[in-house]
Amino acid sequence: MRIATDIGGTFTDLVYLDEKTGRVGFAKVDTTPPNFEAGVINTIGKAGIDPREVDFFVHGTTVIINALTERKGAKTALITTKGFRDVLEIGRGNRPDLYNFYYRKPKPFVPRYLRFEIEERINYKGEVLKPLKEEEIHRAIQRLRAEGVEAVAICFLHSYVNPAHERRCAEIVRAEWPEVALTVSHEITREWREYERTSTAVLNSYVMPTARQYIDRLAERLEHLGVGRSRYIMQSNGGTTSFQQARHSQIQMVESGPVAGIFGASVVGRLLDEKNVIALDIGGTTVKCSLIENFEMKVTTEYKIEWTREFAGYPIKIPVVDIVEIGAGGGSIAWIDAAGSLHVGPQSAGAVPGPVCYSRGGTSATVTDANLVAGRINPNYFLGGEIKADIAKAQEAIGHLAERLGVTTDEAALGIIRLANANMVNALKLVSVRRGHDPRDFALVAFGGGGSMHAMALARELRVKKVVIPVAPAVFSAWGMLMTDLRYDVIQTSIRRADQFSPEDANALWRELEAEAAKHYVNERIRPEQVVFSRFADMRYLGQEHTVKVPVPTVKLDEALLEETRVRFHQLHEQSYTFRLESPIEYVNFHLTAFGTVSKPELVKLTTRGVAAREAMKGIRKVHFDQEGWQEAVIYERSKLAAGATLTGPAVVEEPAASTVVFPGQRLTVDDYGNLIIELGV
Repeated sequence: MRIATDIGGTFTDLVYLDEKTGRVGFAKVDTTPPNFEAGVINTIGKAGIDPREVDFFVHGTTVIINALTERKGAKTALITTKGFRDVLEIGRGNRPDLYNFYYRKPKPFVPRYLRFEIEERINYKGEVLKPLKEEEIHRAIQRLRAEGVEAVAICFLHSYVNPAHERRCAEIVRAEWPEVALTVSHEITREWREYERTSTAVLNSYVMPTARQYIDRLAERLEHLGVGRSRYIMQSNGGTTSFQQARHSQIQMVESGPVAGIFGASVVGRLLDEKNVIALDIGGTTVKCSLIENFEMKVTTEYKIEWTREFAGYPIKIPVVDIVEIGAGGGSIAWIDAAGSLHVGPQSAGAVPGPVCYSRGGTSATVTDANLVAGRINPNYFLGGEIKADIAKAQEAIGHLAERLGVTTDEAALGIIRLANANMVNALKLVSVRRGHDPRDFALVAFGGGGSMHAMALARELRVKKVVIPVAPAVFSAWGMLMTDLRYDVIQTSIRRADQFSPEDANALWRELEAEAAKHYVNERIRPEQVVFSRFADMRYLGQEHTVKVPVPTVKLDEALLEETRVRFHQLHEQSYTFRLESPIEYVNFHLTAFGTVSKPELVKLTTRGVAAREAMKGIRKVHFDQEGWQEAVIYERSKLAAGATLTGPAVVEEPAASTVVFPGQRLTVDDYGNLIIELGV
């Protein structure tokens, strides 16, 4: 038995695969803050599977991002190079929006009195200019202990090229203070940029005690249940790692849950031969979207948490699947500002009390309540009937907003839905139009509890021609975890002129990185033949500041292959920035991705075929289709739709945890694997 669990802001999901029978099933329960592991255990119980038969367990968690955004981490200190204690304060000179008067400067996670300078200096070549003054480290430890510090980050200048001083400092701290949670920057990232490296090390230390306690508690509960030894945690780079490894680099899990859905969308894209896909995940609290081009997820090390137009956010320099995330999910609260304008989110009702229609004490109208009033959700089939949605309470809550706005309840509900859709469209544009991609060249894969409900309206706005709703979209992120491999990224900054970089130099550098990755997988019990490498180089024109990521062949390199890489750089630079130069080229970072491949479940085709869609009809009800107004929509049960079945809107395809809203004139087809393919005809 294989299982994957995913903690969301509102629900915790589980997907299981019985390898003996090929049967796939799922379970969904309320998320249980602050004891999130309880929700995971609850899903196993609800699924009715024998934990002792589970030999593969993979988990996605929001514990890390929650600790950061809610500021519930450890009391953290920083030890750094003399003269650089204020790097966290200074940050970068650029602002998200230059003329925005509401801009707020980020407040460092480490206050100035807990930032300690040590006399030492290494230059950008790795040469020691000033030796490490060890007596200053001893004094700093005494001060930090007296202040009640729980976690320490060490980040010295240019340690990415020569970590000798950081290593020695860490040895002293661990010898004198073994119980402190300690992060050493070069063990987390070996890329340059002192502010980003310092921020990453600090944030890793900040969440380390919380993350370790959570992993240990979950491991203990799983051990007690008898869940097998192969236990993995989803990382932000789109791969998994073992529980033990996750205890050492907690920040790698900052986007643990959301990236699994993006990976799952790439798998569906390959299945349908759709090489260009926009993945859209609409959950209870947030909306996440990402762009997949030529079957490849985009991975960046320029990730920031809490970035907005008014706030520069906090950089985390680790490989993260390039995701845009906004606070606009099903639980997003509708509210009216002092000027009388309606807004939706980013505040969320969460799991408790949840939307008003849950009847758990919620009083603020949400997007889910609006969809219920608009007829898009069946009140008697919410979560398969487990929750009896109270439409009267939803109408009452939206009615209060309607009175203040001077409109009807139906108009207010539609206004909430339209505003939520507008926020989602803006997020989709950020990953597509704003980066030079035409959405008409992409298929939209929509999932999450609200993905199938909003996807068709969003696709119409962006003029996307095809929408794909995968099987069990409400637990799709957990399903994506079952399809992932282990992943380990090694990124090394080493600035080299391309015209002075020989094949011998290149092969030696890649061999060194591959040897490090192979050593990592020995500890993960992955055999050498299971490891697959992928290479990239961050390149730029001489004199430029920023880089373009270029694929590098994973074979022994010769001059012809290096020239091919340089030609590819010119092409990608022109695609990204609309021009190319005759200037010399520089290599900046060498990025090796090592996949530890594991066996994955085979996708099973539907056993029924040729049955007309009318066999899945379960009734007719009035549904509001925005510009088309109220319409008599045919309601279908998804589980009864056979492969090849077709239907046209207005219609709603229901399943226990999601509803697919098909607008008038749109055509839906069920493919051989049970995916719903909606052609918009735009």
